[in-house]
Amino acid sequence: MTHSSGKGPREITVAHSPDSDDAFMFYGMATSKIRVPNVKFTHTLCDIETLNRKAMEGFYDITAISFHAYPYVQDKYAIMPTGGSVGEGYGPMIVASRGIALDELKQLKIAVPGTMTTAYLALKLFAPDIASEVVPFDQIIPKVLEGKYEAGLIIHEGQLTFNKSGLHKIVDMGKWWRDQTGLPLPLGGNVIRRDLGPELMAACCTALRDSIRYALDNRDEALQYAMQFARDLELQMVDKFVGMYVNERTLDYGKDGREAITKLLEMGYNAGIIPNKPAVDFVGDGAAIPSN
Repeated sequence: MTHSSGKGPREITVAHSPDSDDAFMFYGMATSKIRVPNVKFTHTLCDIETLNRKAMEGFYDITAISFHAYPYVQDKYAIMPTGGSVGEGYGPMIVASRGIALDELKQLKIAVPGTMTTAYLALKLFAPDIASEVVPFDQIIPKVLEGKYEAGLIIHEGQLTFNKSGLHKIVDMGKWWRDQTGLPLPLGGNVIRRDLGPELMAACCTALRDSIRYALDNRDEALQYAMQFARDLELQMVDKFVGMYVNERTLDYGKDGREAITKLLEMGYNAGIIPNKPAVDFVGDGAAIPSN
């Protein structure tokens, strides 16, 4: 965390993953179209598992994290009320080079993108005894294609591109979760350090909301910016992916979105996957929250 000395602007460190949806969301802030008086936002891009680990140290002022990681950092961070990636009956997927029955799948060792990801938490709720090995998220599809693993748990744009590789979808964790709970699957969100104090926390939350609103209202220019983070996808695919994870739900989790975060983490705690009892806490709670 960085403080400026003297009369210069206060530096606020912001970290998110190098994905088209996060880039789209932060476009307004990253290009200074959205500003906070006397604050300078500096942006760092890192894969989500690294960000989860850094958040345990309280490294960045504002950071994207997997919701699975929140109980580990809840003493240092509160959840920003906007900026969530939520799957509406879709989400991370288990893919394989052939059709596999669920009973057989649960006997395999599968490649996962990190044990702090929400994808991994959902996997362990779905199949508590499944064996897994951590592989960088962008290597999972290639490793399954090589035959190094029979199946892999994919996140990010791989959810749209896996079938081009000839892989089969075995389970969509977002659909499985909706069938279990009737709720959307909250995958990741943005959190902010509590020690910034209520005023600065509120101002940063407003800036993020305005940045998301700006991108949604100026979709073409925000998509062009996001394209540079899209790992060789065509514009049409980037547009589709961004639409899946940056939408009205990103501006406001809604009552069911907030309920889903609490339920997911409580289920993880009750199943013994998460060691500490979750205390889900949004910036600005106590203020009236629209129950849309």
